[in-house]
Amino acid sequence: MGLGLGRLVANASWIDLKSRLISALILGVAILALTFAGGVAFRLLCCATCIIVFDEWMRMTRGKRAGDIYLFARRALFVSLVAFFFGFHAVAVAVVLLSIGFIALVDRGERKADWVMAGLGYSALAGIAPGLLREDGADGLAVLGLIICVVWSTDVFAYFSGRMIGGPKLLPMVSPKKTVAGAVGGLVAGVALGSLYAYWLTGSVTWLVVVLCVILSIVGQAGDLYESWVKRRFGVKDSGRLIPGHGGLMDRIDALIFAAGAAWIFGMLIGGAEHPAGAIFRF
Repeated sequence: MGLGLGRLVANASWIDLKSRLISALILGVAILALTFAGGVAFRLLCCATCIIVFDEWMRMTRGKRAGDIYLFARRALFVSLVAFFFGFHAVAVAVVLLSIGFIALVDRGERKADWVMAGLGYSALAGIAPGLLREDGADGLAVLGLIICVVWSTDVFAYFSGRMIGGPKLLPMVSPKKTVAGAVGGLVAGVALGSLYAYWLTGSVTWLVVVLCVILSIVGQAGDLYESWVKRRFGVKDSGRLIPGHGGLMDRIDALIFAAGAAWIFGMLIGGAEHPAGAIFRF
């Protein structure tokens, strides 16, 4: 038994798993700590996330080949982040949207800058959406906690239910390992644990929270599939090498990006642009 354990520990897959667990733990603790702290620390995290995701996206999709359009998108993102950091939230969102519209107009259907436009929107969503939610004080912190709870539980239970049950593949051309059973198992777990989180936080679970949990779980899984599709489209295994054992930052937060964006839009629809998180737990 001792020799068997030694072989297991020495096995490359175990070493890889160990590095993945260590880096995931460090990343998770850091994100949770900065999210809880809020304020300048969290805004800096959001800005750094946008810049890293933009860089990974452009390298992965070869967006730099768009030349001046790429440079324009990069500068537009920086301007948007400066506006966001100093509290000009409407300006930050407007800069991104207007810049995407300008690129589409200049490109005039040549489709040379499609991936640049997508990267600008995707990277802005990665940091600005959770940043705008967190700016809503304690309500924003509660909603970000819900997002993390739903997305991480969906991811974990989708993996294990898919491995245990197996069955038909979800989208084999995009992600060969994902199964229908895994997607359903992840959805059920995400809604259940998200509802438990809401009950622990407020003492009740409203229909609005349940609907939001469903949306977050589905959209989060869609975000994971979307990045898988983009990587397959460009023949890339990982978006980068930032995190040992995990690849790039995008590889770890693809589901969170989509889920945070969905929660922000959902919150604006019911609570308004000024307080996108304020009404979610009070409806």
